[in-house]
This record gives sequence, C-alpha cells and structure tokens, in this order.
Amino acid sequence: MPDLFEEAFSSDTILAGLPTRFVGRTVYYWPAVGSTNDELKRLAEAGAPEGTLALADEQTAGRGRLGRTWVAPAGSGLLMSLLFRPAWLAPAQAQQLTMLCALAAADAVTKISGLQPGLKWPNDLLLDGKKLAGVLTELSFAGDRLAWAVVGVGLNVNADFADQPALARASGPGPDLAGTAISLAMAAGRPVSRLRLLHAYLAGVETRYAMLRSGQSPHREWAARLATLGQAVVVDAPDGVYQGIAEGVDEAGALLLYQPSGEIARILAGDVTLKRQT
Repeated sequence: MPDLFEEAFSSDTILAGLPTRFVGRTVYYWPAVGSTNDELKRLAEAGAPEGTLALADEQTAGRGRLGRTWVAPAGSGLLMSLLFRPAWLAPAQAQQLTMLCALAAADAVTKISGLQPGLKWPNDLLLDGKKLAGVLTELSFAGDRLAWAVVGVGLNVNADFADQPALARASGPGPDLAGTAISLAMAAGRPVSRLRLLHAYLAGVETRYAMLRSGQSPHREWAARLATLGQAVVVDAPDGVYQGIAEGVDEAGALLLYQPSGEIARILAGDVTLKRQT
C-alpha cells in the first residue's frame, strides 16, 4: 500500500466548493477535541443553526455506542457531527436520521473511492466484514417534540490498522483492530481524499434530509442494504442476549428477531454477531 497522506482541514478549505445550501455551511473545526458530538451538543444548546458541522482531525474522548471508544490515528479519518432541528419529526422516528446519515456515508464512499460498503444493524458500515464507520445519534427533547439531534460519524479513511505500534500510541496498549477494523486506504490500496468524501457526504445528507422532510422515509432503502437481515445472529442487547433469525427492521429502526420459541423479539439496540454454525 502506498504511503498515506494527510489533508489539511480548516473552515476555509471545508467551505470552498461545498455543494450544499445549509448542511455544513456553519462549521467548527478543531485539530483535536474530546468529542465532536459533545462539542456540537453544547453549540446546539447555545442556538447553533441546523446543519452546523463539527469536525476534528483527532478525538481524545471519541466514543461509539454503549460508551465504547472510537480509535483513529490523528488526521487519518473523518470524525464529524451534524446538527439537525427536526421539530416536525416524531420522536419515535428519530432513528431515521441515523439511517439517512449511514446511507449518505455509504454513498459518499462509493462515489469517491469506488468501494461499496455494506450496512450492519444498527449503525455501522462494513467492508470485507470489518468495521469501516460508525454512527452515533444523540437527541434532545422539548416536551414531546425533538428539539435537536446530533448525528456523529467516524469513518476510517487513511488509517493503517495493521500498524499496531501507531495504534498503541494513538489509543493505549492492546488494541486488536487489525482483525476487526478497516480503512478505505487499506481496502483500495491507495489514499483517499478526506475532503472530497466530506463534501460528498454533506451533499448526500442534505438531499436525503429534504426527502425525509417531504415524507420519504429512508427505512426501506436502509433495510434493503442491511447485511444482517436473513442471518442467524446473536444479539447482545442491554436487557440480555438474544438468538434467532434477523427477519427485518421496523420504521423506528428496531430489529425484528425470530426466536427459536417462535416469538418475535423487537430489539432497539445491541451488538450483532453472526451465529456460528455447529
């Protein structure tokens, strides 16, 4: 694989040539920050406009679902969060924001790199069975309505997860990422432009968000692209471990799991692994 390069981000370089009307038009950039989601939540409470982008080259307290950390060497990925103010969206449908952002990220990857990632329930992008990206959505409510939503995406672009010493310096001792994580550069055998990916992602989000606002749910397309469905799986959920066939997902994004008892379990969150055949 060729030597990887790092693009210099700044508010000016991000805005130059950005093909959107409002998504990403207000941008906050940090070389390093604890968490772009945390920073954007504070900005949301202070009145930041819809479409505000928070982006960093490095996160020192980045996290995924269930409080896990997100590891990425500095300058190697896209670590970003977007602010939505969808007061018109029913709280029960808030997961559709995660769906549209995951689809926009997958589309951007294909457009810029030619690679075709799959989706894994509930919020991951996969390449060659390894994790390429994760999505984390956090919500705030005003009474029974959504006040705002922050959707964070961590996308591995030019990291080399086979470089264990570099990962140890970035994340502490003992990461086992070489077997579980992948980057676009690793899959493509060449570096990929983070700026072009960012612009494609923001444009895709704006298009899909307009579709959602007009009543076109991303649910059907998202469900059709889930590699999880139709598989015998084990789901480690907050309330226990489930086994069965991943039959489908409902409009709210919940996994519908057909269990050996014949009952359908509706699971809102959890980690899915394929069940080993015996």
